[in-house]
Amino acid sequence: MPTFQYQSLTADGTRQSGVITAQNRADAVRQLLGRGETATSISSAAGDEHGEEAYPEAPVARTRIGRGSSRPRMSRAEMGTLIRELATALEAGLPLMQSLKTIRKQASGKGAPAVLDFMIERVEAGEPLYKAAQDYGRPFDDLIVGMLRAAEASGRTSEILHQLAELLDRGVELRRELMGALFYPFIVAMLIVASIVILVTVVVPRIMEPIIAAGGGVHTLPLPTRIILGAADFASSWWLACIVVAAIGWYGWNSWVGQAENRVRFDRFKLRVPILGRLNRDVAVARFTRTLGTLTTAGLPLLDSLRITRDTLGNTAMMNAIDEVEHQVTEGKPLADPLERSGLFPPLLVQVVNLGERSGKLENMLLHAATAFDRQVNVSIKIVTKALPPLLIVIMACLAGFVLAAILLPLLEMQALMQ
Repeated sequence: MPTFQYQSLTADGTRQSGVITAQNRADAVRQLLGRGETATSISSAAGDEHGEEAYPEAPVARTRIGRGSSRPRMSRAEMGTLIRELATALEAGLPLMQSLKTIRKQASGKGAPAVLDFMIERVEAGEPLYKAAQDYGRPFDDLIVGMLRAAEASGRTSEILHQLAELLDRGVELRRELMGALFYPFIVAMLIVASIVILVTVVVPRIMEPIIAAGGGVHTLPLPTRIILGAADFASSWWLACIVVAAIGWYGWNSWVGQAENRVRFDRFKLRVPILGRLNRDVAVARFTRTLGTLTTAGLPLLDSLRITRDTLGNTAMMNAIDEVEHQVTEGKPLADPLERSGLFPPLLVQVVNLGERSGKLENMLLHAATAFDRQVNVSIKIVTKALPPLLIVIMACLAGFVLAAILLPLLEMQALMQ
């Protein structure tokens, strides 16, 4: 029977190593799990066909995992719940395999059972948890894979998984806050558009028909009325051409934005838009700060943490700034200087990073700053919810006033002529 050399972690995070006799590598993993140990490395002591490393190092940077996978997926909220349940089971002292199987018994829906079945199969075969997640693909992105890898490498699995769950939950909460903040302004905007279309294409032309007939033609009407009637006539005569032009414009816009340099210009412009630009920046900075702080606290190297955090920003201009930061840090320069030179990150973040680097407590200061930035996001959301609706109402009032003028002016002129 083959003999394997192994390294493992006990439930309390103690590292173990030794030799074990098993039929194959998967059997060796099962024996270790039965002893309450999680295998981190298994190789054949005899150098035979079982001698390949069970857990080869996988790069954290820019992992590309299953983008086209057709496997069942989970939402971000469901993933956060699953990770938290796994962290709780490990914290209670259950071995990894038993924790996964316990969660699987309670799993519901379509995505969670499929994900857990895949993870259980791969872990039983000797793969580490992060490698199984990487092989599955979505919903396991670079952030989750990196945190799982850091959890297994550090021996603080349950603690780091709790941090990951909190990070995912905060991301879901932030998304919901944004959707809730923009929902009411979006509804008001849609009502404005629908009202204007109905007034211009249906109401005003019908009201103006007898006035035009009595007055001798459109050219005798006031300018606002001629504009409204011209727009209605154009829309009724050329509606198909308008749809075609709109489709071509949309395709052209997507093609233009699809180019890297144009995307950067557009994302920079979005950061300068009044009210919404501030909200976009605050959201990106809060996400960046909390993610970077969580990753570095978990034990990932700063460069790996920057590479993972970069893709969570959602703004190519800020992502390019992080690329420059990463380049400068690789050359041995401090993190705060390139952040400040980019001009895209708030002075508070630059100051926090600078103090954290000087004091050697960057991880803790980033997490404390993340709480402050979360509060700033809440303030920005309140500003948006209070500022946008009145602004849209003013726009609607101006448009409604223009339409009302288009209706009333010819009526007043006819009344003056009749007197």
